[in-house]
Amino acid sequence: SVRAMAENTVNQTREAYERGKEALDESINALERSFDAAGQGATAFNRKLIDIAQRNLNSGFDFAKSLAGAKTFAEIMELQSAFIRNQFEVFASQAAEVQELTKKIAADASEPLKDQMTKSFEAARKAS
Repeated sequence: SVRAMAENTVNQTREAYERGKEALDESINALERSFDAAGQGATAFNRKLIDIAQRNLNSGFDFAKSLAGAKTFAEIMELQSAFIRNQFEVFASQAAEVQELTKKIAADASEPLKDQMTKSFEAARKAS
C-alpha cells in the first residue's frame, strides 16, 4: 500500500514536472517571439524616423532653392508663408505615421505574450 502510494506520488510529480517544463518552454518561446518582434519594430521605427528626417531635409533644401530664385521681398514672404503652412500639414501627417507605426509595433510585440497567456489560462482552466 505504501509502495503503491509512493509510486503514485512519483508519477504525479513527474507529470507535474513535465507540464511545468512544457509551460516554461512555451513561455520562453513566447518571450523570444516578443523580443524578436520588438527588435524588428525598433528597426522599422528607426527607418521611419530616418525617412521622415530625409523628407524634411529635402523639403528644406527645396524651400531654400525656391527662396534663392525669389525676385522680391513679397515673393520671399509668400514662399515662406506657404512653406510654413505646408510644414504644419506635413508634421501632422508624419506624427500620424509615427503613431500608427508605434501602435503596430506594440501590438506585434505583445501578441506572442497575449497568445501565451490565453493558452496558459485555458490549460489551467482545463486542469482544474
